[in-house]
Amino acid sequence: MRFTTLDQFRSLLDDLPGVDEAAKNGATERNGQLTKPPGALGRLEELAIWYAGWRGDGRPMIERPQVVIFAGNHGVCEQGVSAFPAEVTVQMVANFEHGGAAINQLAGAFGASMDVVALDLDEPTADFTKGPAMTEDEVVAALHAGWDSVDPEADLLVTGEMGIGNTTSAAAMSHALFGGAAEDWVGRGTGVDDAGLANKARVVREGVAVNAPRDALAVLQCLGGREVAGMAGAIARARDLRIPVILDGYICSAAAAVLEETKAGTLDHCVAGHVSAEAAHGILLEKLGKAPLLSLGMRLGEGSGAALAIGVLKGALATHSGMATFAEAGVSDG
Repeated sequence: MRFTTLDQFRSLLDDLPGVDEAAKNGATERNGQLTKPPGALGRLEELAIWYAGWRGDGRPMIERPQVVIFAGNHGVCEQGVSAFPAEVTVQMVANFEHGGAAINQLAGAFGASMDVVALDLDEPTADFTKGPAMTEDEVVAALHAGWDSVDPEADLLVTGEMGIGNTTSAAAMSHALFGGAAEDWVGRGTGVDDAGLANKARVVREGVAVNAPRDALAVLQCLGGREVAGMAGAIARARDLRIPVILDGYICSAAAAVLEETKAGTLDHCVAGHVSAEAAHGILLEKLGKAPLLSLGMRLGEGSGAALAIGVLKGALATHSGMATFAEAGVSDG
């Protein structure tokens, strides 16, 4: 499916498939027959039923999880919003490709394949305090890169990112989408001090004021980054393929918020893997109506929190699909 404009991408979101109600009902019925008291596995039961509905299988397992990491550079770094130089993005991409990053270890621990999509790292987006971060052609190209990165044979998707300056981008996008004060949405990111935090709030205010984006996709174009758009494209493609998604941290959730604010319900195939140490991430998840699976004080990005949550979802499905029913086990259900 090809799109060449943001309007075409918006129309695409109107036609994405929904949950398989028959499979969801079958999973619900099975859950009621398993050898445990009703509700004894708590949220694991809800997760298994949710996953079954999207995969169209009342007794599913996860066999081909995919992690995709998108990388991009941000022109807004010229405003001094990060404690690290933009060159770190390129260096970390090399680390991903050589298997040396945290996300490589977590993906491997849970049997996930991992792909890295570097998006024009030698050409940062424009400084969004002076105008739009990307042209329409640039943001559409990044959305396409995300769309095309998803393996149609995958049965679970995690998207992550690497991009120095992208917590400022996420904060500006969140401020534009949901209002409040700029200070509500900024955090220390890679470790900026108090002066750096105040500077980030200034940059967020200026970016939103200068661009005044008219809708959620314009927010992505004006205040986002290529890696942010890549994640949005991948999450949308996963919905097109009925592949469940585990959302990662603040930047990933900001990318996802663009989809939800464009078309309500677009994120029904997604769960939040964790809530990060960036305070605004919890606020953003509340806006999206997503309760996190984990809360471990992580703030690395890279898809790391979501990758760790693959284990939670695998556990939910192992119990749902592998447990015996009362009848199978010859156990009285009272």
